[in-house]
Amino acid sequence: MERFTYARPRDVEEAVALLNAPGVRSRVLAGGTDLLILTHEQPDLCDQLVDVSLLPELHLIARDGNRVTIGAAASFSEVMESPIVNETAPLLVEACHQVGAVQIRNMGTLGGNVANAAACADSLPALICLDAVAKVLTPGGAREWTVADLIVRPNRTQIPAGGLLVTLSYEVPAPGSRGAFVKLGRRNAMAISRLTVAALGRLDAMKQIVEARLVPGSATPQIRRFASVENLLIGRAPDLPLLEEAGQLAIAEVARIAGRRWSSEFKEPALASMVVQALREVFMPDLAAGGMAA
Repeated sequence: MERFTYARPRDVEEAVALLNAPGVRSRVLAGGTDLLILTHEQPDLCDQLVDVSLLPELHLIARDGNRVTIGAAASFSEVMESPIVNETAPLLVEACHQVGAVQIRNMGTLGGNVANAAACADSLPALICLDAVAKVLTPGGAREWTVADLIVRPNRTQIPAGGLLVTLSYEVPAPGSRGAFVKLGRRNAMAISRLTVAALGRLDAMKQIVEARLVPGSATPQIRRFASVENLLIGRAPDLPLLEEAGQLAIAEVARIAGRRWSSEFKEPALASMVVQALREVFMPDLAAGGMAA
């Protein structure tokens, strides 16, 4: 017996119409890397798959002034290969590079990673570090949220039923900014993240920190910038004691938000070390193993 039907819309407007057809439970098909698993686990997941994977407008990566827009169906590989993203947000390129194997990066989409909102999603800390904005189409029109506000909790977003995530966009970081993305997995290759850290910042002419952003992933129920750590850094000259203090403050912030659990004994020192590593790449690149300009 047929489990679900398949529809391929001609444009995003038709896709939204199909997603909101009365009496039909529809799901978006973009890369399908997560959806394939879901349909095996939940055979009655939906009545219809709406395939948006070939809509050209959802693969567009463009820069308009200081704003970069990425179509939600752009694959991780497309993001990694984009000269625009490489120039403006190398930390997002590195986050995409850390996703699975080549085959997954070729099929999986940036928008799918956001819409599925897995706690271990590699792109989320990078996008939130960039203060990225998500645009969602609904029958009533377009709505926008920051990615940080879009994610309610693991696997839950504010995308309404029948809504279609169409773009993710961010302001180009200020000149002189640097970014870093650090990941800890269960093994060296194709690992699901146990912890990630995205960082972005810059120094002023006096070599003091004038901007700092820090976003741990897989550490708290809702992925957020750690404002307390950022405030600790701003206005100070970077050195290793300061970065180590930032790592300890990040641990305290996780405990405050999520409490302590059986994994804390492992995660806390790991997170502190990763925060130091990421901040060294951003603010003290000469002492870091590697670095990337933002």
